[in-house]
Amino acid sequence: MAQAKSELFKEELSVTARYFKALAHPARVQILQFLAKSKSCITGDISDELPLGRTTVNQHIKELKKIGLITGHIEGVKTKYCLDPKGVTELKKVLQLFIEELDVKDYCCD
Repeated sequence: MAQAKSELFKEELSVTARYFKALAHPARVQILQFLAKSKSCITGDISDELPLGRTTVNQHIKELKKIGLITGHIEGVKTKYCLDPKGVTELKKVLQLFIEELDVKDYCCD
């Protein structure tokens, strides 16, 4: 059986890449920003906040849920969406480590 090319890299790099992939669309970033600014869970239609159709927004929400950045709980006929504190904390750690690795203050290319 052929090995996926992503399996050739360390797990830490794969995790970082999954977060970057989840954040690679402006709609997903806007969804996260909207939930963060709301400072509460949203029971309304998030698609009202984006210039995209409901089905498209739901696909983006699905990707953010899959990576663990948001949660969704069904309440009656609506779904209540929230930032997942554990997922957001993990994202912050991953991004901070990545940024620290890119520190170029001691790098000289002259």
